[in-house]
Amino acid sequence: MKMSTRRHDSIVTATLGFAAGGAGDGVVYVSLAGAAANDGDGLVRVAFRCRPLPALRGRDIAYAALEAAAHRLSDRRQAIRFAIDDEALVADLTEHRPVPTALTVPYVRAQCALNRLGTATVVAEADRTVRDLTARARAEVALDVAA
Repeated sequence: MKMSTRRHDSIVTATLGFAAGGAGDGVVYVSLAGAAANDGDGLVRVAFRCRPLPALRGRDIAYAALEAAAHRLSDRRQAIRFAIDDEALVADLTEHRPVPTALTVPYVRAQCALNRLGTATVVAEADRTVRDLTARARAEVALDVAA
């Protein structure tokens, strides 16, 4: 999903793995790769808060994680390709599908954060990197809940 047509010389791939606890405290790990991802930020950790609703089965958490990652990367001047393990979120954004009422605000907030980037693409991926980052985020959330 192209958010803008601003020209960029390189594309950074930001692979996301995320988790949040029942109270809404979450963390998203962002692995950066690509020609312009060499500012020493190979792995970025971003904390976020959301209001998880069990009926949404984690979709609200995915939107909050994407928004947090987009905000954290907003100072970059490259095009960013976000890879996230949530096909429904990607379809919502690319097809401009109607979302459940409870997702309206998270959807709009995520779209606004992506629009600030200039050029952003969001794709569904469930590769090893996504799984590893997600496991890391889940472990951190589980430790925080246990503490």
